[in-house]
Amino acid sequence: MNVVILAAGMGKRMQSALPKVLHPLAGKPLLQHVIDTARELSPSKLCVIYGHGGAAVPKMIEAQNNGEHAAIDTALQEPQLGTGHAVMQALPQLDDSVPTLILYGDVPLTTADSLRRLVLAAGSDKLGILTVEQSNPFGLGRMVREHGEIVRIVEEKDATDEERKIREINSGIMVAPTRRLKEWLSSLSNNNAQGEYYLTDIVAKAVAEHMTVVSAQPAAEWEVAGVNSKVQLAELERRHQGKLAHALLEQGVTLMDPARIDIRGTLTCGRDVTIDVGCVFEGTVVLADGVTVGAHSVLVNSNVGAGVQIKPFCHIDGAQVGPQSQIGPYARLRPGAELGQDVHIGNFVEVKNSTIAAHSKANHLAYVGDATVGARVNIGAGTITCNYDGVNKFRTVIEDDCFIGSDTQLVAPVTVGAGATLGAGTTLTKNAPAGKLTISRARQVTVDHWQRPVKIKK
Repeated sequence: MNVVILAAGMGKRMQSALPKVLHPLAGKPLLQHVIDTARELSPSKLCVIYGHGGAAVPKMIEAQNNGEHAAIDTALQEPQLGTGHAVMQALPQLDDSVPTLILYGDVPLTTADSLRRLVLAAGSDKLGILTVEQSNPFGLGRMVREHGEIVRIVEEKDATDEERKIREINSGIMVAPTRRLKEWLSSLSNNNAQGEYYLTDIVAKAVAEHMTVVSAQPAAEWEVAGVNSKVQLAELERRHQGKLAHALLEQGVTLMDPARIDIRGTLTCGRDVTIDVGCVFEGTVVLADGVTVGAHSVLVNSNVGAGVQIKPFCHIDGAQVGPQSQIGPYARLRPGAELGQDVHIGNFVEVKNSTIAAHSKANHLAYVGDATVGARVNIGAGTITCNYDGVNKFRTVIEDDCFIGSDTQLVAPVTVGAGATLGAGTTLTKNAPAGKLTISRARQVTVDHWQRPVKIKK
């Protein structure tokens, strides 16, 4: 099967310099959704028609051609003279021996199952159209039937008053025998209100040639909803997020409010997971059994172990969190943070490119960067690893069972031996021996007869 995706429109109503099909829905471009769905059908040819936006769309397509899937071809539509004209640009790249499915880069939520039903209904010798009944079909092409059979599609601006009463609309998604499609497109006319070559005109041509025209319907009306404005984009975003939330609920995940969750990637949850309101999940996130995610937390490309409690307002990006750990509130785990079992990372603690072994704690106001922290270590408030000299980064090693006093600076590269204690306020520039107390601070002095200055009256 060939698949052609039409993605040449400017999208004036988006009020943006970004091409319409590159606006994100659930964290990825509209066009990416359509490409991903098309690839589920394993097409032998996949071609994207682009126009407005210069090199932006081809650049996105180029990033897709990474060897995991069949390469995506592109074709430029310039000028834009309608949907029929757009499909004409792909014709040299299509395989005549298989049908061609036509999709739209601004219709992101059509499911692969709905497309399979359409392709199955059309077979190799019929014209198939994905249609849907709408209560308010204003502005959309109507399916004109005679004796129950589709005979043509009429656009809103060209429809009679009686035709405008028809509620069955054309989604624009079609599948046709490729050889016949090429013949029909070559004979299209632009004698209409828009002065464009309508792809929909091929329906009347198929009927005139006594080809059977069949239809299939999607599981939900929103599957064929397009995006022409930020309003419509926001509406589809909530539709999509609602679908994802419903799937999580069906799996047994507790969502404190299904209307207040955003999944911009893949979220995999174990049993008895609870997610509070306002949480955002980006990339690939895995939550094991019994995880609790507090309100307004953001998790990006992270794995969270069983029984972890993430308190509100945490930001976890590229991290591995061990089981039974406690994170937050207001904690930040940056890429390369790897926490063992029962690790406590408290409020206003940041961990970056560091491993922290089991049962260690940094409960408040600390920065742990480029560090290897052993088991059962206590890191006091105000502690920082000084890992950057302005040019290069260096590593700090804190071995098992250490106690790091508050307001300590560890100037890397430096090692704190097992069981060592660093006194509060220490600036450590040399290795601290195991099992000993190391202190680096100015001697405390009391100045006798000192008086606090008094403000002078003017």
